[in-house]
This record gives sequence, structure tokens and C-alpha cells, in this order.
Amino acid sequence: MFILLMLFLFKYIDDLIGKGFEWYVILELLLYASATNVAMALPLAILLSSIMTFGSLGENYELVAIKSAGISLQKAMMPLFFVISLISAGAFLFSDYMLPVANLKMGSLLYDVRNQKASFLITEGIFNNSISGYSIRVKKLGKDGQTLNDIIIYDHNSGSNGNNNVLKAKEGRMFRINDDQTLVLYLKNGVRYEESQGSGTNFNPREQFRRIKFKETEQKFDLSGFKMQRTNEDLFKSNYAMLNLKQLSFYRDSFQMKIDSNKTTVFRDIKGFYNNLNSNNLKLTPLKNGKPTIKYNNILDLFPPNSTLSAIKNAKIQVGALKEIMNEKQSYNNDTNNRVKGFITEYHKKFTLSFSCLLLFFIGAPLGAIIRRGGLGLPVVMSVLFFLLYHIISTVGEKFVKQGTLEPIFGMWLAIIILTPLGIFLTYKATVDSAIFDPDFYKQWLKKLFSVKA
Repeated sequence: MFILLMLFLFKYIDDLIGKGFEWYVILELLLYASATNVAMALPLAILLSSIMTFGSLGENYELVAIKSAGISLQKAMMPLFFVISLISAGAFLFSDYMLPVANLKMGSLLYDVRNQKASFLITEGIFNNSISGYSIRVKKLGKDGQTLNDIIIYDHNSGSNGNNNVLKAKEGRMFRINDDQTLVLYLKNGVRYEESQGSGTNFNPREQFRRIKFKETEQKFDLSGFKMQRTNEDLFKSNYAMLNLKQLSFYRDSFQMKIDSNKTTVFRDIKGFYNNLNSNNLKLTPLKNGKPTIKYNNILDLFPPNSTLSAIKNAKIQVGALKEIMNEKQSYNNDTNNRVKGFITEYHKKFTLSFSCLLLFFIGAPLGAIIRRGGLGLPVVMSVLFFLLYHIISTVGEKFVKQGTLEPIFGMWLAIIILTPLGIFLTYKATVDSAIFDPDFYKQWLKKLFSVKA
């Protein structure tokens, strides 16, 4: 979990630094991020711990003692299997009740964090444009962080181009009022320069210039935009990662009804483009047994010569309008179908998390008994390799489901389907004390192989 949280911080470090967040905002974000990382951290932790446990038992010959007492490996695994079953059941309840809430809280908080303005900071010799409409430069900043020297403020709110409103002051102080919502610059010994258009309603090329000297003045700036504003969480509730099983089923059925409704309205929307060819502007031909008595090679032969060109133009217009309607229908259908696939994949994720815990236990426990290595050396390497294999297969299966290549019930369970035979195979090999991961076994086998060839 620590590693996953560090990855989360590295990913969003640019959105967190320099915005003046309180410590509890960062802590709250990390708390929600840790909850959302359970789906990846828990199976990996079970795989690693099972390899370390049984590897340590094998390394200390405790498995040999257990088997010599007439207890098989399967019986030795039963107590841990019971514990892992409880953990899997808890993982299912967590993914159905707590994980959607954590995703909702983290999604809304992360949205607000990423859209938060950078905090207002005065840096010596650099113009600060954080406050909209103003550019502020301080040549020297006092050690207390409030004393200012040689201040220049450009006011761009006058609406004219250029720097037509400039304030300069030799010294001043900076402080905040109204719960840090207002910045006050108390300035001394300065002058304000203002340029404006000439007076009068008609065009006047002359401009007015004013110079105002002052001994003391105050400039107030609104800092409410730098305070973090929380977005209503209801705006994020329709995302499939923030729904439980009941809500996922409801939204899936609702969007499927939209797809079905969109399909049923196709004929109603396009039937207006259908024209009866037996209209008054066509050359009517007598029918015999339901067939025209006069043969024609082209449908345009049915139109009078003077109306053929207009008929083609009208047909092109109608085909273009019809094509636009069908494209809109298809686009709506594709977007809605993608939403349905998202609900279905998230629905299956609630169950695959629990089954992955059981599966990785049945891979890790016999694997540890076979390699007979405890600690954080080889078990960590083996657990990471097998977990990467599981994670890659599950990610590929989910991608195929969203692309429509695989059915959801097969794509979302692809990793479990593929790795279950591996778990059975490793359990069998551990039961019969196989040396499948023993390097000495392969050394002896290679020596025998080369000795036979010699």
C-alpha cells in the first residue's frame, strides 16, 4: 500500500505542490486513495504472504515434519484457506459498499484539487500574475514576509491595451483580513500614473494623463478564488466506479432501454423520407399482373425529362439528411453501449476481487512450499512476477470487453480462467514434493544429459 500511495503522489505531485492546501486535505486524499488501491494491494499481499509463510515452513523443514506426522499439504492449508475465505468475503463487501463511496470521495476531491489555483506568493524581483487583472512585483521582501520595498502594481482592469494604470511605492506592508479572503497592501510614499481616452462622445485623439502622489494608501485584492471550493458530489455519482451492485444493475438496464428505444425510433424518423413513385410527377405506366408493361433501364426514365435534374437534387438532399440522422443514431448507440459495457465490467470486478484472493493463495502457498525460501528475497520476486502475469491478463481481458472483442463474462474472468489450472498444477506438484523450482535438480539433470551424450 505504501508503494502504491507513493506512485499516486508521484502521479499528482504537480497538482498538489504550491497550492497552499491544509495538511488534512492531503491526508484525506491519501486515505481515499489507499481505499481505492485495495483492489490491487490485497491480492498482491495475499500472494506474497502465502509464499513467504510456506517458503519459511519449507526452509525450516517444518513442512517435512507436518507430512511425516501424516498431515497432507491440503490439510495444512485448510486453516489458512478458511482465513483467506473470510478475507475474500470481506473484500467483496468492501468492493460493494465501501469502494464506491471511496471512489466518489476521491474523484470529487481530486477534481477540486486539480482545478485549484496556485497559492498567492510574492517572490522578490518576479511579477506575480495570480490575481486576475493585476501584475505585482516587489524588489525586496523583508525577513518577516510582510515588509515590502520598491513595489510596482500594474492594473489591467481598465479595459485599454497596455499598462495604462501603474502604481509605484517605495515601501509597504502586506497582510490578510476576512479569514484570509482579502489581501491588503498598505503602501507608503508612492505615485499612481493613469492614462485614459479624451473626454466627449465623439472621436478625440487626445488622451488624458494623471499623476497622483500619496504618502499612504491601501490596495485590497480579493483572494476568495484561491480558497478551495468543493464541487457537489452528486455530479460524479453516475460514474460506474462509484456505484454498488444494485446501482450498477439499475443503470445498466436503464441505458440498455435507451439503446432499445433508439433502435425502435429509427423507422419512425426515416419514414418521412420515403416517397411513393406513383406520384403525379411521374410517367404512369399501366400494370399487368403487378408489373409495368413498359420496360425501363433506369428509375430516372419514369420522370419527365424536364424534372429529372430537380429529382436528382432532391434525392441528394434527402440522402444527406437521412445519412445525418443515421450517423446521429449510430453515435448515440455507440456512446450508450460503451456506458453499458462500463457498468458490466465494474459489476464483474466486484466478484473477481474476491476470487483473485483465493486464486493467488492457491498459487502462492504451493509455490512457497516448492521453492522453500522465506523472507523478502526470492518470494518477493516470484510474487511480483505472478501478480504481474495476473494483472496483465486481467487488464487485457477488460480492454477486450470494452472494445467488444470478448463477452464480459469471459473477458473479466480471463485471468482467473487461465491461472486456475496453474494453481491446481502447483498444488499437485507441492503435494508430491516436486523439485520443479530446485536448481540442484536441473543441474543433476543436465549432468546426466551431457554424460549420456558423451
